[in-house]
Amino acid sequence: MSALFRKIPSVDLLLSRVEDDEDLAFMPRTMLRDLINDFLDACREEIRAGKIAGEEELEVEALWPGLRDYLRDRVKPRFRRVINATGVVIHTNLGRSVLPEEACRAAYSACAHYSNLEFDLDTGLRGSRYALVEELLCRISGAEAGLVVNNNAAAVLIILNTLAKDREVVVSRGQLVEIGGSFRIPEVMVKSGAFLKEVGATNRTHLKDYQDAISSATGALLKVHTSNYRIIGFHKEVSLKELVRLGLEHDLPVIEDMGSGNFFDFQAHGFSFMPEPTVQQVIKDGVSVVSFSGDKLLGGPQAGIILGKKKFIDPIKKNPMNRAMRIDKMTLAALEATLRFHLDPQKARQKIPTLRMITMDRKELKNKADRLKNRLRRKLGNRVDITVFPGQSRVGGGAFPEQDLPTYLVGLGCRDISCEDMRAFLLRADPPLVGRVENDLFCLDPRTIDGSEYQMVVESLWSVVSGR
Repeated sequence: MSALFRKIPSVDLLLSRVEDDEDLAFMPRTMLRDLINDFLDACREEIRAGKIAGEEELEVEALWPGLRDYLRDRVKPRFRRVINATGVVIHTNLGRSVLPEEACRAAYSACAHYSNLEFDLDTGLRGSRYALVEELLCRISGAEAGLVVNNNAAAVLIILNTLAKDREVVVSRGQLVEIGGSFRIPEVMVKSGAFLKEVGATNRTHLKDYQDAISSATGALLKVHTSNYRIIGFHKEVSLKELVRLGLEHDLPVIEDMGSGNFFDFQAHGFSFMPEPTVQQVIKDGVSVVSFSGDKLLGGPQAGIILGKKKFIDPIKKNPMNRAMRIDKMTLAALEATLRFHLDPQKARQKIPTLRMITMDRKELKNKADRLKNRLRRKLGNRVDITVFPGQSRVGGGAFPEQDLPTYLVGLGCRDISCEDMRAFLLRADPPLVGRVENDLFCLDPRTIDGSEYQMVVESLWSVVSGR
């Protein structure tokens, strides 16, 4: 054993070998040195366990294949691309909306070059980053003014802090929502400095409940869109129009947290089973301020968009909290590129991946499923049972809860490996492939798989089935 320990090559010798490999030479020497030390420690453990018994096994070229694979595995970025085969379009855990190509190019340009982020090209003086998208947002929505912060939670926080700090905000008990990450309306309200005044019952709230709650301590009326759940059955809520009229009577701002937000009218484009209010309609109904996410139904980057009447938006812009919540240049560039498509709903549907995936028809999905099945069959042969059958997708991101989207699934059954083991193996593929298990089959939903990803899907599944 002592002789074997003495045969272990030096770190510098292995480092020289690594630096001849184009796939690894770009890594910092300090990182490579630490990883090589870890690899050699593992070799020492194998010597002690008797797994390495001959000196020839410790030659540099003998160790090289294992070392190369070890290093390549550990230098992969922690933040990585994955293939979403789940059928959940706005998958919160997988990055929410996929950006349009034009938005990706805009974000890259913002990173690679200097920009007019806060520079007015007309005057040569300091400018406002918000002005670069405010006009576009107002044109699409019909709002008088707008502002963008880093997410919708921040938007709700700064709105309440600006318009209702140290005052009561009246909200229906049935709208005190909690969404992913333990974001709760009552807790955000506490942090904003406003006081919660809940009214009504869990399932039914009437206009009179709001009327009775208004006093000299009231600062605003708040409506929260229950974007991630539905109350059905014996249920009633007060419409935004009714709240706006009540707010005008008492000179109170009416705030709506739309959650997912939506510029695209799904019902007007033939999706009558998807009754989601649009931002344009909310603005038309007279809301004082509305906020929503940028990376959900809008199909853009993470952002919290605030729109409404100028007299309420201007104070929000001046709130010192705004600096802590402002968006960066990459978000700004990607958001502008995405918003441009919303000027033309048909173009938005074609160009914004989120809208394109949500509105795919069953014929297109069946064709995609059949193409994927045929490619898998050619590669995998009879090693796997492959079927195409009807299934359901979801919008995700809290939008259209409990609303299924008809799809076709590609189901795989393998005699030599369980569905759960297949799912676990595919999470370690490069890139990882995330699917779902249904009816004792590992299922791929073509709704969320781009055609350009089919070959990667095929290769990942081949690596599992062939044991590579």
